[in-house]
Amino acid sequence: MNYQETINWMFNQLPMYQLQGASAYKKDLTNTHLLTDHLDNPQEKIKCIHVAGTNGKGSTSHMLASILQEAGYKVGLYTSPHLKDFRERIKVNGMEISTDFVTDFVNKHKSFFETNDMSFFEMTVGLAFDYFAKEKVDIAIIEVGMGGRLDATNIITPLVSVITNIGLDHTQFLGNTLEAIAFEKAGITKPYIPVVIGEYNSATKPVFLAKAKECQSEIYFASDLITENYPSDLIGDYQVYNKRTVLETIAVLNNRKEFKITAENIKSGLLKVVKNTGLQGRWQQLGEFPKVICDTAHNKNGLEIVLKQIQKEEFDALHIVLGVVNDKDLDEALPLFPKNAFYYFCKPNIPRGLETSILQKKATAFGLKGEVYNSVTDAYQKAKQNAAKSDLIYIGGSTFVVAEIL
Repeated sequence: MNYQETINWMFNQLPMYQLQGASAYKKDLTNTHLLTDHLDNPQEKIKCIHVAGTNGKGSTSHMLASILQEAGYKVGLYTSPHLKDFRERIKVNGMEISTDFVTDFVNKHKSFFETNDMSFFEMTVGLAFDYFAKEKVDIAIIEVGMGGRLDATNIITPLVSVITNIGLDHTQFLGNTLEAIAFEKAGITKPYIPVVIGEYNSATKPVFLAKAKECQSEIYFASDLITENYPSDLIGDYQVYNKRTVLETIAVLNNRKEFKITAENIKSGLLKVVKNTGLQGRWQQLGEFPKVICDTAHNKNGLEIVLKQIQKEEFDALHIVLGVVNDKDLDEALPLFPKNAFYYFCKPNIPRGLETSILQKKATAFGLKGEVYNSVTDAYQKAKQNAAKSDLIYIGGSTFVVAEIL
């Protein structure tokens, strides 16, 4: 198989949560251990930072990678989902994994994947570990896919574990209380390995403390610390919290003899996140006159911050291109959106995309008015036609809506 055939096979043959939802989710690590044993345990040959959390995982991971690159280290970066190309998930110093490596890996191990019913995510995790080991990276930033305790990435023993924050998302898998979700995400804490907590509240802090005590791990609460507010090219309001988490993680890493990251490395790394890592979709400006902003925020916690930031912008009229996946709690998300906007309802082009008629009906019940469009592209084009130069267009609701625009 060539690269495109390989990608098609992966998407069509392997269970993939990104497309299918619940049917692709596995609740144990048996398959991951089978695969990494088959690959001669590449995860044991690399040093890692493990990043979990409801929101901010991607931004935090990319900031860490950028800073470490500026410090002169060879840095692996594993994140999900991708926006445009599968290879975005696996990078070394900002360069995507080669098509040849992906194709060779899948062709070599295809029969093993099929025999053992590997999920898309399990296979991708194995690919990332194998690639980073062969590339001999100095350190790899590994982002959790979902949850933590039972996530396929949770077979590593990192130098430091990071949990950005806790919110109600993926409740059908992780539990419907903050305490339950915190328990799942705290599951990345390993014995004697320090853990950095980005944000906490009265419900989640006791969970983190109990897990750290159980593992005899030092625990750091980044939001309690007074840190310098370095500027960054990631300009969303929510990046303030992510930067604190990153700075504390770097401080913990600097306690180790094999790493030396200076203030200058931090400063330049935070200013060059997009350049160094290729991160997209975080309060990203796509146009001016009218101003066009897209953001991948898709759950209550993320949307609250982003929608507040929209209200800080200066504009005459607000146009919102909105699409969601079918497992989102609309009763929780839609009340967050402003009523004084015109909506362009669309369906992301994946099986999990929510039908526009359902979205429009639900939105109307919350006083959100707009029209239905056949595709994300059609909705965006119409918004651009309707918007005056002094207006604002916001594109969001789902990672997959942003992906189609980009």
